[in-house]
Amino acid sequence: MKENHEELDQELNDTQLDPETEEVEVSEVEEEANELANLQAEFDEMEDKFLRARAEIANMANRGKNEREQLQKYRSQDLAKKLLPSIDNLERALATEVSDEQGASLKKGVEMVLESLKHALKEEGIEKIPAKGEPFDPTLHQAVQTVPATDELPADTIVEVLQEGYKLHDRVLRPTMVIVAQ
Repeated sequence: MKENHEELDQELNDTQLDPETEEVEVSEVEEEANELANLQAEFDEMEDKFLRARAEIANMANRGKNEREQLQKYRSQDLAKKLLPSIDNLERALATEVSDEQGASLKKGVEMVLESLKHALKEEGIEKIPAKGEPFDPTLHQAVQTVPATDELPADTIVEVLQEGYKLHDRVLRPTMVIVAQ
């Protein structure tokens, strides 16, 4: 039995690792674990950069698309602003009284020009801002004068239009100049 015991001790001594070899293997494992952790962190960082770049590209594409849609929607804004004074002048010309046939035919021609201009503006989405008898809205109307309110004219009601206002879709090109009951 003593021999068996000695043999087991001998086998244990033979199978035990050298402490230096054991330290080398542990440090190699730790080094590989650290390298793996560093690579994982680097991968995560690169993946984050990739996802951010992809999101930025998508945002730029959406911004570009929205800008193109806005430009298309409001493309006739500048032209309309330049035409509005001419429309005002044509409306003033129609407001004059004529007494002879030549003046009447000239007035009819001005009326036809005005109607074709209004039709062209309407096709582009430009329309008059409703005003007379409507409640005053400072985003659509510009009050230049007030009159006292009465039973027939409640407060904040538009009494008279001095200059027509126009809007393009939801954008005001020129507010309507009005007289408001207060």
